[in-house]
Amino acid sequence: QVQLVESGGGLVQPGGSLRLSCAASLSFFSLYRMDWYRQAPGKERELVAAITSGGATNYADSVKGRFTISRDNAKKVVYLQMNSLKPEDTAVYSCNAQSLGNVFQGQGTQVTVSS
Repeated sequence: QVQLVESGGGLVQPGGSLRLSCAASLSFFSLYRMDWYRQAPGKERELVAAITSGGATNYADSVKGRFTISRDNAKKVVYLQMNSLKPEDTAVYSCNAQSLGNVFQGQGTQVTVSS
C-alpha cells in the first residue's frame, strides 16, 4: 500500500520558517514527479511547488523566492523549505506523487502563520 506521510507543520510567526517533509513508501520513488499542494479554508487547492524526476523545479508565483522544494531519492523524501512566511501561507499542505498515470496523495500537515 502506497503511503505519503507529511510532517513538519505547525504554528509560526510571520517572517519565520518551517521545513515540511513527505516520506513516501513508493517503489521507484526517483521516477515520480513530486508536488506540494496547499488548501486554505474556503479556497481551492493550489499547487505550490513541483519537482520532476530529473530535479527540475517549478513554483507558484506567490511563493517564488521564499519556498524551495527538494528531494532525497535515497531516503524517498521530498522537502519544502518555507522562509519569510506570511499569514496568507496558512493552509493544509499535502504532497502528491505522480508517474505513468498513477497519482497518490498524502493526508497533509497544518501550517499556521500567525502572531
